[in-house]
Amino acid sequence: MAGHRESERKVVITGIGVVSPIGIGIDDFWKGLKSGTSGVRPTTALPCVPPNSRIAAEVRDFNPSQFTKTREQKKALRVMCREIQLGFAAAALALDDAGLKDGAVEPERLGVEFGANLMLSPPEDLAEAEAACSDPTTHEFKYDRWGEVGLGQMFPLWLLKFLPNMPACHIGIAADARGPNNSITIDEASGNLVIGESLRVIARGHADVMITGSTGTRVHSVKSIHATMWDKLAKFEDDPATASRPFDRTRTGQVVGEGSGVLILEDDSHARKRGARIYGQILGAGCACVGSLAGHGDTRRALAQAMRIAIKDAGLTPQDIGHINAHGLSSIESDHHEAQAIHDVFGDLASKVPVTALKSYFGNCAAGCGSLELAGSLAGLMHGIVPPTLNYRNPDPECGLNVVHGDPMAVTNRTFLKINVTRMGQASAVVVTGA
Repeated sequence: MAGHRESERKVVITGIGVVSPIGIGIDDFWKGLKSGTSGVRPTTALPCVPPNSRIAAEVRDFNPSQFTKTREQKKALRVMCREIQLGFAAAALALDDAGLKDGAVEPERLGVEFGANLMLSPPEDLAEAEAACSDPTTHEFKYDRWGEVGLGQMFPLWLLKFLPNMPACHIGIAADARGPNNSITIDEASGNLVIGESLRVIARGHADVMITGSTGTRVHSVKSIHATMWDKLAKFEDDPATASRPFDRTRTGQVVGEGSGVLILEDDSHARKRGARIYGQILGAGCACVGSLAGHGDTRRALAQAMRIAIKDAGLTPQDIGHINAHGLSSIESDHHEAQAIHDVFGDLASKVPVTALKSYFGNCAAGCGSLELAGSLAGLMHGIVPPTLNYRNPDPECGLNVVHGDPMAVTNRTFLKINVTRMGQASAVVVTGA
């Protein structure tokens, strides 16, 4: 299948790294998808949570030091919050999966594009400094003591733990990647956006290989509170594994999660010259942002526009798409708007094109979700199938989609569309074809 522009270099996928609630590494990740394993369980990461946040998709048994190769990298973990550690680990796994040993790529031709969320400090990081500035009797915080007393109680490099450009920085240093280095912070849309940026960088000839991915967590003492304030969370049920059910008529809301996915994107000729395994090719990308003057996102229009741009950029038509890897938030309103956007773009085909929604396995990992979900479709294509959506038992007539559920779907068309959107109406889409 032809790429999105005949005059530009083809961009292929040569490595996948995954740190997820259903498996760490592409092999274990695939095992989780194949077995229909849900990563949604009662939360253990948060000491105190609101009643409807008692479940989450957490990455269990994660030891970030396992993914360091030098003493300097191990020391650097001290200035990485959990999101950065997840992304760093996924990048290390992707580089190993691609067979890119140290020095395999000219440093100036190796770059990093990474997506992340705004990163927040948990209260315990500020506890000692806050206590030092509080009146011992009334416990009132004394602002005039902060500069003289409070700052001295803080970890000197505290701020570096929570900067959203730091995943790209740490990965670039560890991989000796001296080419283009960029960070994107647009919540759930980030994963597809960094792929689009890497596609352009390689196509323009500014790099041969790009370490491309995203990381995120909503399993966080502050972010979980934000989730209860801003989002519709799934109601707690006897079996947490059934809580996330995208496009199902009985869905009640999203589940918070965490994770990171990383792809190694590479110029096709460069990859073939070194004998790399090729998972697939990036054919096109698109994005859009649509909102009202009042600041409300129009997810339907944004998604439709992003899909149209990506499909056109790939040089394809909706008829060429084998399946859609949906955003599938499991929110009543969001899923409905996403389904409407699919109908807007695909017309009569909207009720026929297969749709899968992998947040049903690992919840909403914020900026990390798009990369993880795309890795899920790639893992499925490696085995000739589209992974099914978990917990889809009651079709919603308001959505009217052909949701893959129950058994995996055998693949006849290896080209798929990946879409994601934020509550603010920022949408992104990429078109990928499996090898």
